[in-house]
Amino acid sequence: MTRVLVINSGSSSLKLQIIDTAVEAELAWALVERIGDPVGTLAVRRGDLAGSPGEESTVEAAFPDHTAALSRVLEEAGRLGAHPTDLGVEAIGHRVVHGGPDFHEPVEVTPEVEAGIERLELLAPLHNPANLRGIRVARDLLPGLPHVAVFDTGFFHTLPAAAHTYAIDRAVAKAWDLRRYGFHGTSHEFVSRRTAEVLGRPYDEVNQIVLHLGNGASASAIAGGRAVDTSMGLTPLEGLVMGTRPGDLDPGLIIHLIRDRGMSPEDVSTLLNRRSGLEGLARARDFRELLARVDDGDRDAALAYEVVVHRLRRYIGGYWAVLGDVDAITFTAGVGENVARLRADVLSTLGGWGVELDPQANEDGTGERIISRAGGRVAVLVVPTDEELAIARACDTVLGLGR
Repeated sequence: MTRVLVINSGSSSLKLQIIDTAVEAELAWALVERIGDPVGTLAVRRGDLAGSPGEESTVEAAFPDHTAALSRVLEEAGRLGAHPTDLGVEAIGHRVVHGGPDFHEPVEVTPEVEAGIERLELLAPLHNPANLRGIRVARDLLPGLPHVAVFDTGFFHTLPAAAHTYAIDRAVAKAWDLRRYGFHGTSHEFVSRRTAEVLGRPYDEVNQIVLHLGNGASASAIAGGRAVDTSMGLTPLEGLVMGTRPGDLDPGLIIHLIRDRGMSPEDVSTLLNRRSGLEGLARARDFRELLARVDDGDRDAALAYEVVVHRLRRYIGGYWAVLGDVDAITFTAGVGENVARLRADVLSTLGGWGVELDPQANEDGTGERIISRAGGRVAVLVVPTDEELAIARACDTVLGLGR
């Protein structure tokens, strides 16, 4: 058996899973939130080889930094018999958001790789520093284990030049590695492969659009297993409307705010990363709250929902033109998997293109399923993403643990 600890380290959070890759079972899970706040929360749960959740421990306490958070996770996990040592963990896999121009594949973390991740902090200042912090803390508290970095941008390294090139001065772009990199790649690759399996078709024969819709949201066009376009760009700000991020906007708006309205670059960064998207339009970044307010007649919420739907339709239509033909459209992540109303509204204009939802299949059921009418020309699916399993599998491949 191969057992991998997967760590997703955010700026104020730490999510961990121990996965047995032989049977693809979650053996333990932990989440720490509000690191650095006066009071944070921690939850640790033990599982088993059958994938059934077991005993759980929850704690409210101050976690001043990631070292304190991981130390407490290990302590609580030990009480449940779910410490990485107890469960025979052989490697640690880390989600790293930005791989830049250098990191296209999962790679074992060496001092050189660590330095490369640190250099990329300029391209992902909200993500890469936290990802690197997780690597360093885990190395200190769990010595002797190999670490593997898996990059969100890796899957989109195949984007053709026409899709990843910004139309700016070539010398400037080259000097600063300015291009469209794309994000959520681990999810898009996992879901697109699983879509082909569900359809019983070879991965390299399926043209598909994957919609990863959560607090962060992205779309991808995948032609025969190769990513040919995606909605996020140099940073995770570009593309679809998100919980707190605006997605596509006119760059002139940023120039106007700084030059003519007196906002500082830091103020604009806060606006675009924290106070835009659903939060900016309706003060409701949670999609369930947004829909409840739509139903109550809230005009701001209704407009925010319409903007989300409109942007999604634009991307689907554009990707259809890029692909030439589409075999499948797949929804994934928290909103994509759970909000049937959004799926129905987004696809309601595509009947002439062969997209026909089965209303009952769309509304009912959970988990992985086909929600289009039987015999339809374009399959529509819901496929839950599992980035942690994908990262664990990558550790197997990089380190040869499963041999």
